[in-house]
Amino acid sequence: MRLKIVYTLVAIGLFAAIPVLFASFTETMTNADRVRTLTHETGKSLTDLKEAAYAFRLGQKDADQLQKALTTARNSYKKIEFLVNHFYPEYAESHLNGAPLMHIKRDGQRSSVLTPEGLQFLDELIFSESPELEKVEISTVAQSLETHFAQLMRDLVNRSISDREIITAMRRQLITVFALGVTGFDTPGSAAGLSESQETLEALQAFAKNCGNANNPILQLIDRHFAEAIAYLFENNDFETFDRLEFLVAYINPLYSALGELGKEISDNSETEKLYGAWNPDTDNLFDTDFLDPYFYSELTREEDSEELRALGKRLFNDPALSEAGTMSCITCHDPGKAFTDGRKKSDSNVQYTKVERNAPTLLNAVYADRYFYDLRAFTLEQQTEHVVFNSLEFNTNYEAIAARILENTTYEAPMATLFDKKLSPRDKLTKALTSYVLSLQSFNSPFDQFVRGETADLPPDVREGFNLFMGKASCGTCHFAPTFSGLVPPYFQKSESEILGVLNSPNETPPTLDSDNGRNSNGIKNEEAWIYNKSFKTVTVRNVALTAPYFHNGAYKSLEEVMDFYNEGGGAGRGLEVVNQTLSEDALDLSDAEIQSIITFMRALTDNGAGQSSMAEAKK
Repeated sequence: MRLKIVYTLVAIGLFAAIPVLFASFTETMTNADRVRTLTHETGKSLTDLKEAAYAFRLGQKDADQLQKALTTARNSYKKIEFLVNHFYPEYAESHLNGAPLMHIKRDGQRSSVLTPEGLQFLDELIFSESPELEKVEISTVAQSLETHFAQLMRDLVNRSISDREIITAMRRQLITVFALGVTGFDTPGSAAGLSESQETLEALQAFAKNCGNANNPILQLIDRHFAEAIAYLFENNDFETFDRLEFLVAYINPLYSALGELGKEISDNSETEKLYGAWNPDTDNLFDTDFLDPYFYSELTREEDSEELRALGKRLFNDPALSEAGTMSCITCHDPGKAFTDGRKKSDSNVQYTKVERNAPTLLNAVYADRYFYDLRAFTLEQQTEHVVFNSLEFNTNYEAIAARILENTTYEAPMATLFDKKLSPRDKLTKALTSYVLSLQSFNSPFDQFVRGETADLPPDVREGFNLFMGKASCGTCHFAPTFSGLVPPYFQKSESEILGVLNSPNETPPTLDSDNGRNSNGIKNEEAWIYNKSFKTVTVRNVALTAPYFHNGAYKSLEEVMDFYNEGGGAGRGLEVVNQTLSEDALDLSDAEIQSIITFMRALTDNGAGQSSMAEAKK
């Protein structure tokens, strides 16, 4: 390692750093030294990758040599990724290691389509069956990647980073390792997620050793946990047989908890520490019921909310006075007995013999998103309410009319007067109350959750197998991310993904035909009108999915078996249809009938038998 450090520093001409290097020969490297060293190592590995990609383009290197250069670069980056993501999350996603998907750049009311960048995209290209067909793009992306990393290097190596910030970043990285690393999300071509996770944990262990007093029992426990987790990854390195549940319960969660305890002992005045976003750092388990802060996603603040406001929201939720005709309420399409869906293919409208455009999704955990509706046309729960209020097929009214109707019932007068300032608009009063109620419909207390949190000791073998398939071979967990099992992307949980699946009009139709709904491309948001979003729909949660049939936006799939068969065949493209920009792989998963049943059994184990059903029962009262 020391020889490698000398080479790295001299090779890039950073002679001013040599005194720091000499100090490391006689004492343990400080974390500041380690940040500088690993950052420069990553920079050099990306330069080597750029040069290898250019040589590959000229026919001077073969695919194996290029793959080795990428593997070295990815492993180097993984050692410092936790700090890059902590300090530069948006930059890292956009330029360094974001999902290999086309995206848009907004310019006023217009948008332009951008190609992917970064390590994930290179992993997909370089480990494809025919990388030579993409040699120009590979070289271009590798050069851009080196440039983008160089732009943050100087800031990162000169940044003063506290122990508390390191601990916070390490805990977030554990989320990344579990939700994106060992699932294969981060390595779409090489499937090297297990070995990369080992590289990550080894680096985190080295950083952890310098956080606090070496004699601290918690620090010693953390070091043992890291050693055990690293050994587990080393000994269990087959992607398809890797026991992700064991890894979560026995290694990730204990590390996450112990690092949290260490962090509580270390205080500083870092402003970065206040920027937790949706994640609640006071949790001990990735599946704690309060792992995410619901108020992060809402215009309603925690200070504004109350049991009284929630009770008013529940009452309004059930009141048909919200609709112009007085025949529909929220509960019309969101029945508590069906996990706040309605069990219909497409929901009824206020017009006789007419349906609304799509199937009704569950409201359980609906708050945990940055966009709402299947086509992502609403940006907050409050906006979602607004779309229903004004929709001619739904409530077909406005806030002033609703306020006038409900106040005809004198029993509303007292709570409305008590809870709201007189100057508050009817819109704000109604949306705050309804948001309070919907926000309370949280569901993280299934049998699976209870097992992962250690509240129950047993989990049926087929549930365990189903979870491991879901998070591994079947690739479900690369779109339905843990712990919400929705498209809310870890580790920041601030972005809801949409996917193009090629959903069919009917799962049993011969020949198959694509559903005609254009989804996100027709959501009315002008600067999102782009071909890459045609037939793209929000990735909804599979929590409580046993209660929410029929499935998909068009409600065409009556059973989980039909849904799993669709995925197993590779979606619409896998059925031989032309699906432009299908983001679901068209390759068959080759799951056996037994494996499919295990995955379904796992998803049924996500049915809430605690807080969620309590919410349902309460809503019926």
